[in-house]
Amino acid sequence: MRIHHDWKALPLDARGATVAMGNFDGIHLGHRSVIDAARAACDAPLGVITFEPHPRQFLVPATPPFRLMNAESRANRLARLGVDHLYELPFDAVLAGLSPEDFAREVLVGGLGVRHVTVGADFHFGHKRAGDAQTLARLGRDLGFGTTVAPLIGDGEVEYSSTAIRKALAEGRSRDAERMLGHWHRIDGEVLHGDKRGRDLGYPTANMAVEGLHLPRFGVYAVLVDVLTGADRGSYKGVASLGVRPMFGENRPNLEVHIFDFAADLYGQHLSVALVEYLRPEARFDSLDALVAQMDRDSQGAREILATR
Repeated sequence: MRIHHDWKALPLDARGATVAMGNFDGIHLGHRSVIDAARAACDAPLGVITFEPHPRQFLVPATPPFRLMNAESRANRLARLGVDHLYELPFDAVLAGLSPEDFAREVLVGGLGVRHVTVGADFHFGHKRAGDAQTLARLGRDLGFGTTVAPLIGDGEVEYSSTAIRKALAEGRSRDAERMLGHWHRIDGEVLHGDKRGRDLGYPTANMAVEGLHLPRFGVYAVLVDVLTGADRGSYKGVASLGVRPMFGENRPNLEVHIFDFAADLYGQHLSVALVEYLRPEARFDSLDALVAQMDRDSQGAREILATR
């Protein structure tokens, strides 16, 4: 998958795609239906148009972290879906100020040369969200590109949405989130240097930052881990702690991942960590021995849960 960070001066072979357009936070099954509709719309390379930062981050910068995915995680997921081109458009004052008509003319036609555009039924675009899916269809007829409006989907009980997935994750309901996503919720990023306490306790961990993300319920999870870069690239199983490490008086959330039966150095490598099942909340222990005993139980529980994965 090729990633383009602007709509201007694209090479000829990056133009003329059939594209799905939206924020695609989480890339849940509703998003998948939009992407699949774009794929089926015409015989052309498959593209996804999205925005970085998320428009809400730019327009309301004081909003609490809400994203299910960072840009790296979103790109990794879209590549797995067979997308040829990711148009990660910079959402800035220029883009935010374009009317729906100017966005369609300058960005979609002039910049990307799209053949077809697919959006969800609740899509809005342009200055102050003035345009909707019907606006896009009208502009497509005027400017020469096809349009598909994909219906919203759900399971009869809940409409699949990023909001519903955030709620499930905040409550520790990883499997409910997976049902709506169509895949495990993942946290992707670089392995950072930590304080190395886990190594001293017999549980070395890969530490990852979670700033800017909507945080699932703090606690311990059974996890599946993909090492995406480096000599140890591959898929593994493990246990992870998400939170502020109350035992050690920390206050900045992070993700600490212990990979089973693994001893290599992962500093600087990139991981994708799937939260499979919530095991327990964070806790403070009376001693390090009590902490290690609980870590032993957590690891055994995670191994049992992941035995068939």
